[in-house]
Amino acid sequence: MNCKILINGKWQQSSGGETFEVVNPANDTVIANVPSCNEQDVDLAAKAAYDAFPEWAQTEPKERASLMHAAAANIAAQLEPISILLTKEMGKPLGDARKEVKDAATTLDFFAQEALRIGGEIVPIGTSQATSLVVKEPVGVCGAIGPWNYPISLLAWKIGPALAAGCTVICKPPSDTPVAALEFLRCIEDAGFPPGVVNALTGSGARVGRAIVEHPLVRKVAFTGSGDAGKDIMARASKNLKRVSLELGGHSPLIVFADADFDRAVTDAVKRSFRNMGQICNAVNRIYVEKNIYEGFLERFVEITKTLTIGDGLENPDVDLGPMLNYQGIEKTIEHIEDAYSKGARILYGGHPPEGSQFKSKNYFTPTVLADTTSEMKVMTEETFGPVVGIAPFTDVEDAIRLANSTEFGLVSYAYTGSLSTSRALACGIKSGTVCINNVVGSTLEAPYSGWKSSGLGLELSRHAIDEYMQVKHIRIEV
Repeated sequence: MNCKILINGKWQQSSGGETFEVVNPANDTVIANVPSCNEQDVDLAAKAAYDAFPEWAQTEPKERASLMHAAAANIAAQLEPISILLTKEMGKPLGDARKEVKDAATTLDFFAQEALRIGGEIVPIGTSQATSLVVKEPVGVCGAIGPWNYPISLLAWKIGPALAAGCTVICKPPSDTPVAALEFLRCIEDAGFPPGVVNALTGSGARVGRAIVEHPLVRKVAFTGSGDAGKDIMARASKNLKRVSLELGGHSPLIVFADADFDRAVTDAVKRSFRNMGQICNAVNRIYVEKNIYEGFLERFVEITKTLTIGDGLENPDVDLGPMLNYQGIEKTIEHIEDAYSKGARILYGGHPPEGSQFKSKNYFTPTVLADTTSEMKVMTEETFGPVVGIAPFTDVEDAIRLANSTEFGLVSYAYTGSLSTSRALACGIKSGTVCINNVVGSTLEAPYSGWKSSGLGLELSRHAIDEYMQVKHIRIEV
């Protein structure tokens, strides 16, 4: 494929004519050439979005919602080709890719409905001679910068509330996985949005992302990615007092008590630890198990992990796991495994690439289970973003809460227990934006998704996300 960027309603090449290659991690073949944009492209897109903003902000909510529903229908109609592209460039099994594309369409439908419910209030001020109105207005041009692991759904998390609020957007799909996201954005553009409302640029974060963040016409930046990148964005955005929402790294704990539904807890723990090869911000990185069921949990966890199948998710859509995005991710995974082993952890399973001629690249790795891990080990304190999990015992509720809160992260935490009092203690004591009891549903469209501590700033999803793209105005009228 030879991809193009979108500026002011036109699909075109970058102004400099430069491109970069996108490679299939399953077999190392080149699948696309993608424009490598520069500061001039960012300036053109920002001006287009700025010029389109006044009219779009004044568009009736019903019309905005209608266009968003049409975009969602376009995405649903192109589900299979977009999903195939996503599997080719990212490596996730085709079934997982289909789910991501479906979720993105559902996200647009959800926020289309929320566009109809944006309201304000009349404030009682103690006098009949004046009326105070509080209204919400769109903030302006927004930059939406998405991550490579979920390049479509996490762009939708940003585009949906931005368009519903009346903002215009400049989208930057990730450099590693931009192809399916561009087709997703094509579906949005084809719904009939006015030129300049939705723009799409590709290229490096260091050049294109930075130029979006620093452009004076951009008033809000929404970003999902690493903590270091998020801090850099916040520092740069502060120069022009831009709004930011940042969904950054996670290091999710999963706590299992002896009174939990044992089989469900183990099965869900394996699923959330290794899905997408652990390349999920709310993946389980560390598991704490009550001491008296610890060894039994380890045994069953390994048994289930051994049943996971690995392969090319396009050739065999039924596999559980595909390749990792690139070998850099495997190197970090190996680093965490070796660090843990050197400090006394047991490697119960994995720790090496799978064997077989069907693995056509070096990007595959066996899910790895580590036991007897401690807080001195990297796997228990740093986000691995790979298929490895550390497991350790705990003694009581207070110990479990202490361990759950022992890192700088606070995105999602999971726990399994049959006790209501334990559930309440965990829900109140764990410091993270989401706490899941007896489930591993890390996020749901209807509820806010926010990172605490070093895991982020602001929130995404739910009706509350629209407020991230609006500013409040007080109007006092005296008669």
